[in-house]
Amino acid sequence: MHSESVVKVVKATCLATVVAALAACGSSHRATTTVKAVGRVTLTSPAFAPGGSIPRAFTCDGANTSPPLRFSPAPAGTAALALTVVDQDAPGGSFTHWVVFDVPPRTVALAQGSLPGGSRQGRNDFGRARYGGPCPPRGDPPHRYVFTLYALSRRIGLANGSSTGTVEAAVMRGAIATGRLIGRYGR
Repeated sequence: MHSESVVKVVKATCLATVVAALAACGSSHRATTTVKAVGRVTLTSPAFAPGGSIPRAFTCDGANTSPPLRFSPAPAGTAALALTVVDQDAPGGSFTHWVVFDVPPRTVALAQGSLPGGSRQGRNDFGRARYGGPCPPRGDPPHRYVFTLYALSRRIGLANGSSTGTVEAAVMRGAIATGRLIGRYGR
């Protein structure tokens, strides 16, 4: 085994240990905000620039379909991809709008409103296993919506509609690389 491979294995093992420790402690913070994967992938959208406004079509005020996304090829050893969309400025704290997992590892784009075969969706904080577009309270300053892509060392294998927490815990156990894109939306 090359020394770089050994370092990656050690870092992945440490990541899994930290996630297990957080779960054992009963941490009220979601794993996605406290644990970071080792590598990086690039995540962009042709619909909006990083830090820019998310077009109305992809919100509750429009067609409420997921925006098109593009990402760099996943690193070697990736068995699946996962994606979350979280409103960091929701009145009650972080609010999950979309949870996607078991996306085929060679996928480099998601078309507007669609997912590749084999992909699954967890239950978002609207209580549905699908995309729920940005929908901040009227009058609030624009909210930040964080799209996070994860390259995973293994498929998650959970059923469609699994809870966000269950999917996130599985994602954190297998994350080897991440990428983020932030969009904003206000009403």
